[in-house]
Amino acid sequence: MARPSWTSEPAEEPRHRKRDTIRRLRAQGRYGPRFRDVLPAFTVLAVAVCSVVAGVVVGSRAAGVVVPITGALLLAVVLVIGSRRRRPGARRRRGHYTPQELFDLDIQGLALAVARMLRRDHWKVRLVPAPDRPRLCARHPDGRRLDVAFRPVAEPLPDEDLPHSHTHRENPDSFVHLVVHRGTFQPRDIRWAQREGNTFLLDNPALERWAAGAHLDEFLPSGH
Repeated sequence: MARPSWTSEPAEEPRHRKRDTIRRLRAQGRYGPRFRDVLPAFTVLAVAVCSVVAGVVVGSRAAGVVVPITGALLLAVVLVIGSRRRRPGARRRRGHYTPQELFDLDIQGLALAVARMLRRDHWKVRLVPAPDRPRLCARHPDGRRLDVAFRPVAEPLPDEDLPHSHTHRENPDSFVHLVVHRGTFQPRDIRWAQREGNTFLLDNPALERWAAGAHLDEFLPSGH
């Protein structure tokens, strides 16, 4: 009698779903860090501890116990603060994302990430929530105003609500439209944005550079 044939497909599907869920939670800062994320901090901590021990031994011989212990406590405080700042969740809250983290975000998560990056560059940001098409309105201390849309094309979509570009008391030239896309814009999109004059496109390579720490002004022409 032939034995039934077993395949690994039923067992693989839950694993794939679990991996996808973990990736989404990590990108949103709701899941713990991976070992490779904390390894640099642990390495620095180990080196620092060894250095402190050596310093305590040498310092206690030269100046007594009080001075090296005080220095060790101060160093420990600095290391704790530095370790917390290196955590992925804290890093993302400061507006720094890896390319993989950007890739794993949904549209709402991407809007939140861009809002954090704008705040990192000293913009005051207001999120206009929408189920499938969020927008950001931002203002810089120098008077510039920014409208951020998330779509794969430069032109506004037919059912898209457009923001008011300016009021009668503000300079319309200070208002900039920024379109963010995690792909590549087509040549016709680039031509359309150039004709508009105040619309600028941010594709995936520029978005990754911005998320890595570059300033938004590097991607906007001078004067905007």
